[in-house]
Amino acid sequence: MSIDFILPDIGEGIVECELVEWLVKEGDSIVEDQPIADVMTDKALVQIPAMHSGVIEKLYYKQGDIAKVHAPLFSMITNDAQPNADLNKNMNTVEVKASDSIPESAPTAKQPKAISGGAIDFILPDIGEGIVECELVEWLVKEGDSIVEDQPIADVMTDKALVQIPAMHSGVVEKLFYKQGEIAKVHAPLFSMVVEGVASSSEARVTAVEAPSAMANTVASQKGGEPAAKSDEAKLVVSSKSSTVKKALSNPNSVEPAQAATKGKAIASPAVRRVARELNVNISEVVGSGKKGRVYKDDVLAFEQEANHIPSAVSAVSSVVPASYVEKIKGIKAVMAKAMVESVSTIPHFTYCEEIDMTELIKLRLELKALYATQDIKLTMMPFFMKAISLALKEFPVINSQVNDDCTELTYFNDHNIGMAVDSKIGLLVPNIKQVQTKSILDLAADITRLTNDARSGRVQSSDLKGGTITISNIGAIGGTVATPIINKPESAIVALGKLQTLPRFNDKGEVEARSIMQVSWSGDHRVIDGGSIARFCNLWKSFLEKPSNMLVHMS
Repeated sequence: MSIDFILPDIGEGIVECELVEWLVKEGDSIVEDQPIADVMTDKALVQIPAMHSGVIEKLYYKQGDIAKVHAPLFSMITNDAQPNADLNKNMNTVEVKASDSIPESAPTAKQPKAISGGAIDFILPDIGEGIVECELVEWLVKEGDSIVEDQPIADVMTDKALVQIPAMHSGVVEKLFYKQGEIAKVHAPLFSMVVEGVASSSEARVTAVEAPSAMANTVASQKGGEPAAKSDEAKLVVSSKSSTVKKALSNPNSVEPAQAATKGKAIASPAVRRVARELNVNISEVVGSGKKGRVYKDDVLAFEQEANHIPSAVSAVSSVVPASYVEKIKGIKAVMAKAMVESVSTIPHFTYCEEIDMTELIKLRLELKALYATQDIKLTMMPFFMKAISLALKEFPVINSQVNDDCTELTYFNDHNIGMAVDSKIGLLVPNIKQVQTKSILDLAADITRLTNDARSGRVQSSDLKGGTITISNIGAIGGTVATPIINKPESAIVALGKLQTLPRFNDKGEVEARSIMQVSWSGDHRVIDGGSIARFCNLWKSFLEKPSNMLVHMS
């Protein structure tokens, strides 16, 4: 059978590489793990080994060409089947169609069409840079359902956002490989289907592109076998240009797993190496449980646990008090937890509180709300808060700046991309409205409505979550008056809006009257913002809100 070898991930963030040298030619017989090509990334020389034994059919690049990650590198005829012209004809690949939920920057994976009389496996494509797995949140179809091309099939949760996976073909869903709540692997089969007009046949099943990471959790066949053990993913070995390493790669069987660890050249995927870095584990010291000593995530975790003599979470809890249940922190919650720890650990926060008389603004908003209700515009207080902040930022640009990690440079932004924290069903999301300084109150109202609806459903676009310069947190919508908000790093400031209260205050005549009062709490990065700056900035912002006519005068 003829198959395409898909160039796997060869380094975090790497999407292409230069074909330095082919180590085989068309027509050559090759064996599993035999070096096929040397490719050069912007970081190192990488040698690509064969995943199967067989015969080289076609080399898709010439020496010096730029090869794309996740695209076919060469085709080969495997030893488990004889070449078949009709089969090869039907094995043409098609590009995965990305929905609006999948970032445009994601590399394009490829999948084969069904052969006559068979079903195909839908391979979960790349759904974000550096993402290797996701949680299956909800199936939108069930086994036996008829589906059409581009129909939403499932919602999956990455560590960044909720992504909806669409169908590539019309047909009938044959089998769902995961249950709700399970972790699905990128480049592994998500479900199988019978393409429209093609009858199902288990004997004629075609497995999708043999992507490297798909092998990490191969789904069992229809005969009921257990999922295969973790494979070598792409069986990649990143090397330097030294002849010593090249020699080792040319004879992979010569190095035992334990030896591989001691040589300081651990075999592991970029995702596993990232985990090791986060845990401060020297991956070269970890003995891998995979073939030829490949190190998996579980190996790193076990090594770190043993090194620190840390008992398992469940046993630790059980030894103190019986646990009702244990919930893994993952998805958006895990990302938020990590971001908050990093923010408070690296940014010296200080908080400034003030009260704002909202009486006049509330009156104006009620008048405008009735006026624009017929135009289906939902006018809340948030557009006024954002516009007032934008006007104040023109006078105090330092509040809209960001400092680099070592605090040697301060970047000022012309655009006011103001974020708003939204309490969604999947956790706290902070989408931002771009270029607030150029938009009217009505424009902002429309954008706020759209982003709020998207965030609460968990389907906010990744572009709406990036590029924020300052953030508003409306805790008052739930309750509470004063807070100490945590800065959304790398921003320099954030404001928390307290609940609106009717309180007695003295007017200009010394008389007590009821006024609509809101407490606000600013947190600033004390490395670049001093107390005087944020106080003057807040006073200007306050003046726009307390006297809306003043805000209208300053709009350009």
